[in-house]
Amino acid sequence: MKVLFIGDVVGRVGRIAVRSLLPNIVSRYKIDVVIANGENVAGGFGITELTAFELFTAGIQVITTGNHVWDKKETLEYISREPRLLRPLNYPPGAPGASSAIISLPEGKKLAVLNVSGRIFMQSLDCPFRTAQAEIERLRGITSNIIIDFHAEATSEKISFGYYVDGTVSAVVGTHTHVQTADEKILDGGTAYITDVGMTGPVNSVIGIDRHQIVERFLTMMPRKFEVASGKAMLCAVVIELDASSGRATAIQRLQLTHP
Repeated sequence: MKVLFIGDVVGRVGRIAVRSLLPNIVSRYKIDVVIANGENVAGGFGITELTAFELFTAGIQVITTGNHVWDKKETLEYISREPRLLRPLNYPPGAPGASSAIISLPEGKKLAVLNVSGRIFMQSLDCPFRTAQAEIERLRGITSNIIIDFHAEATSEKISFGYYVDGTVSAVVGTHTHVQTADEKILDGGTAYITDVGMTGPVNSVIGIDRHQIVERFLTMMPRKFEVASGKAMLCAVVIELDASSGRATAIQRLQLTHP
């Protein structure tokens, strides 16, 4: 089983990159499942029903999110009726939406996708380690093929989480920082890991935002509205190969493509 996980899709530039590049990636790498983090897909902050629909129609099967999931008011209602759009598991009880999804594949195979948020330099949510452990145990009753989007700021927290769940899930893919790391590996227990998959959005930007606006902010420290940068785009992702019978990862490969 081959899984493509696409890094945080940022704004219209990111959506165009996905729509333009995804068909060739799926064909070239013989991808079975496509997952993407979409918490920045609507103008750089949050996700809407329309922008989610655009990603789904482009070929993405599950959309994960993170701390920007609630930035658009309409998401509160939309996520309650769209099981393919996930929010982090460790929000307190009562938060709308699901944090995991099961994808059914040919020959009776299944893949679970789980969304978890870190806490270091982030919101003070419930413990990601303990909440994830309980949900992983539940999901393993359905399938041994489990991919986790761990949306977090601190590399130490991401790495620690990877070791904590090693051997119980197929892969831990870090998201949030928008900068792809070069530490992809298979951990001792058979879990594929990368600290951050990177972003899908404008190349000449500051993590997706217009670079001139960000530089001005650093120089003046004055508040202002940020906008997604324009121009050339990049798509960052990882291809994870799994042994579907055991749930163990056999390979992980970084991708970074540009468009146009």
